[in-house]
Amino acid sequence: MKALSEGYYTEKRSRFLSFAIPVRTVEEIKDIIQEYRKKFYDARHVCWAYMLGAERSVFRANDDGEPSSTAGKPILGQINSNELTDMLIIVVRYFGGIELGTSGLIVAYRAAAADAIAAAEIEERTVDEDLTVVFEYPYLNGIMRIVKEEQPEIISQRFEMTCEMT
Repeated sequence: MKALSEGYYTEKRSRFLSFAIPVRTVEEIKDIIQEYRKKFYDARHVCWAYMLGAERSVFRANDDGEPSSTAGKPILGQINSNELTDMLIIVVRYFGGIELGTSGLIVAYRAAAADAIAAAEIEERTVDEDLTVVFEYPYLNGIMRIVKEEQPEIISQRFEMTCEMT
């Protein structure tokens, strides 16, 4: 994701403002959440979810007083189902006077998060890592054919009876 994007959803007079924000660290996320809590001090709930890292293994969701798993989990579900990472989504709810129920809340938070994602300019990145291939000399032609097709960056190579390429 390249920059902040915003979404909006209404349900039974409740307004849901959503913000998808590119992030890199948990510390950065904590600062942003505090900033949004101050900015939207008059909102009933400021719910959020994030996912970090190429493996998407660092994640968290928060319902901010909504019934358990009705806000943060649907927001995180949208990040997950769109296979995104390094993203924080905050959904701010202004209560409209009518209770939505648990299923209504889940639908509303999911839709608000989806709207912010739909408005985002998604940036696809590749993850590079070093790989060392060790093989016997008779396999050199086959390996070189793969190298020619895939065109990886070769850092080092050694050709003897046992060959090595990084």
